[in-house]
Amino acid sequence: MTPVSDAGDDAEGCSPAILSVGAAAIDEWYAVSNLPQPDGGAFAGEVTSAFGGVGANVAVALDRLGRDAGLVSRVGDDEYGRRALAYLAETGVDGTHVAVGDDAHTRSLILRDPDGERAIVTAGESFRGLRPDDDALAAMADADAVFLTAYAPDRAARRILDRVESLRESAADSGGSPPALIFDLSGSVEELVGRGTEPATIHRFLHRADLFVADGVAAPAFFGSAEAAVERVADAQRRLVASEGESDAASASRSRGGPTWPRAVLTHGADGMTAVAGGEATEFDAFDVETVDTTGAGDAFTAGLIDRWIAGESAEASADSSAARDGVASGVRFAAAVAAINCTSRFTQPGLPTRSEVESFLAERGYDGD
Repeated sequence: MTPVSDAGDDAEGCSPAILSVGAAAIDEWYAVSNLPQPDGGAFAGEVTSAFGGVGANVAVALDRLGRDAGLVSRVGDDEYGRRALAYLAETGVDGTHVAVGDDAHTRSLILRDPDGERAIVTAGESFRGLRPDDDALAAMADADAVFLTAYAPDRAARRILDRVESLRESAADSGGSPPALIFDLSGSVEELVGRGTEPATIHRFLHRADLFVADGVAAPAFFGSAEAAVERVADAQRRLVASEGESDAASASRSRGGPTWPRAVLTHGADGMTAVAGGEATEFDAFDVETVDTTGAGDAFTAGLIDRWIAGESAEASADSSAARDGVASGVRFAAAVAAINCTSRFTQPGLPTRSEVESFLAERGYDGD
């Protein structure tokens, strides 16, 4: 294991409040004249690189919002991997559980045309070799939340889910507080097969996660259509809520309780998002901004949800029906603001906002940010 940041003497022996499991990738950007068709070509007027990866994006976004975040990942022992480590060391993200492997570092080639349309190709085996060790699994016992992207290799995803379920069972017996579980279905089924979380494991997360997030490509690919995704997620939530009234074991199947848990959000880009809370679906609009780059907006949005719903919502608010439903709406607005601000800058991580920037953005649009 290679630590990539120094949390300070006060944090010695402590785990980050939120552990993000995912890649710390290098994005290689090509500003092209057009996205080439099969057997076609394009000209790149600009070539540059930036830091990305779903896991790192979410961790850095939470750090910018002032949350205590750590990353569980694996980088390559090459130039790209060393650059990723050096960058993480400059952030406030705890990199204690970032391992270094002897294979090529994970990186993405991103082609972007003048209209902002993109094509992304990912290479490098470092993150595919992620195997959370005993120290990383032990740290989850002290964390408030564990975030996992579907790009995590299936073996690692299953091990982390088993670990969280074990912590929930122990907490049910002892009266403790297990970590909340957040799962992001961040890729189509075809893209994930062989390199990410498999469909059967995704199905387990759907029924075990406190918060399930899917974008406008991933949700229809997994559920059949956007409409089917909403109905399937809502039905799964209603079944779980009903079963909790009949079985103590069902109550231990997740970490968050109350009338609006579990929760899910299905995003639709500029067309907004659908929040499903306690089996009830509500539509929300996205904020209208002058978009420069949408890459990583979904990761920024997820970090905003974690900030408000997981790290910021009290148990008392979750238990109170009226306050919980108000919290659903304000949480979506906050997360949408984080994503919107991020879209006004090039690349993902440079444009991730601070809390004061999000609050100012909301205030300018008539929301008090509470």
